[in-house]
Amino acid sequence: MRIGIDGLPLTQSLAGVGHYTLELATALQAGVNGDEVSVVSPRPFLNSIESIAANRLRLTTEKINPITGRWWSIGLPRYLRRSMVDIFHGTNFEIPFQSVCPTVLTIHDLSLLLYPETHDRRRVWRARRRLPLMARKATMIITVSEAVRREVHEVLKIPVEKIQTVHSAARELFRPMEPDDCERIRTRLNITDDFILYAGTIEPRKNLPVLVRAFAEISRSKPGLQLVFAGQKGWLMDEFYSVLRQSPASKEVVFTGYLHDEELCALYSSCKLFVYPSRYEGFGFPPLEAMACGAPVIAGNIPSIQEVTGSAATLVSPQSWRELADSMLELLEDAELRRQMIVAGLARAKCFSWSATAEQTRAVYCEAIERFNRTAAS
Repeated sequence: MRIGIDGLPLTQSLAGVGHYTLELATALQAGVNGDEVSVVSPRPFLNSIESIAANRLRLTTEKINPITGRWWSIGLPRYLRRSMVDIFHGTNFEIPFQSVCPTVLTIHDLSLLLYPETHDRRRVWRARRRLPLMARKATMIITVSEAVRREVHEVLKIPVEKIQTVHSAARELFRPMEPDDCERIRTRLNITDDFILYAGTIEPRKNLPVLVRAFAEISRSKPGLQLVFAGQKGWLMDEFYSVLRQSPASKEVVFTGYLHDEELCALYSSCKLFVYPSRYEGFGFPPLEAMACGAPVIAGNIPSIQEVTGSAATLVSPQSWRELADSMLELLEDAELRRQMIVAGLARAKCFSWSATAEQTRAVYCEAIERFNRTAAS
């Protein structure tokens, strides 16, 4: 099978969709079916991606008209015709406007439509215009959780038989790190050995003011405990910084900025707790990565997180900082409960793998090709 994959998520610093694209493409190429995977972009790939993909993936930078641009309507359809791919996979909410070949669209979440107040207005406007069109245009749709599958059906009015859930996974590099290596990295980042961790973009949907309030409450009885925010600054952060400035525990809060994988793995592996109080997720990579590294996890009690973490995490109401504080304090003070959560989390993380994701995704490709050919013949 000749598979084309959207490479635009690999032209900028990797976040959730970028990691999804790279891991999926690599796992598909490594599969036993002899497929030819081409990752195509109108912009240059990151140098780090070029080195990772060497001898493993075919990366194609396709030139487009520098004046008109028009990648999705002209440049990409032209490439797909010339390359004669069997299927194109849009991993970041976009597919070609022209029906050149069967297409699969991954919809990671509907936050732009369901929680527009947590996003920049321009992104919301674009999503309202394009996402319903892309969903209708796609031959098949992949969602990363059953929760998002239901939302796509109910909100975008897409028939359920056109939507398949394929779970993602934590990357293989996320595994417990040796304590000495963790200490070396923490020292460089000015982080003590007694800290609570959040990892992800700092943005409204992640519900971080609730975490700051909960931390202020427990820090009264836990002097020296740090709260570490590992991730890039996002958007619409005024409320978060207002709450932080007023917090009596603000001096114990550390911001690392964007971290390399080794650094993030070290923090996952050595934190006392990993806390993720998000009020909406499509899948939720950070809780799964944290569990894979042996961190006890507390997260928001929302459908996608329930689906991913199962019974291996403590789930709390995203609206209640008091409930979060109580759960954090309980885990900090109960060593046996922490041990049980760590064991359960490690086992849960092993239920997900990129080889399984690739195998299930390929099955969706086969169904999409069959559907496309049926429609073309009718």
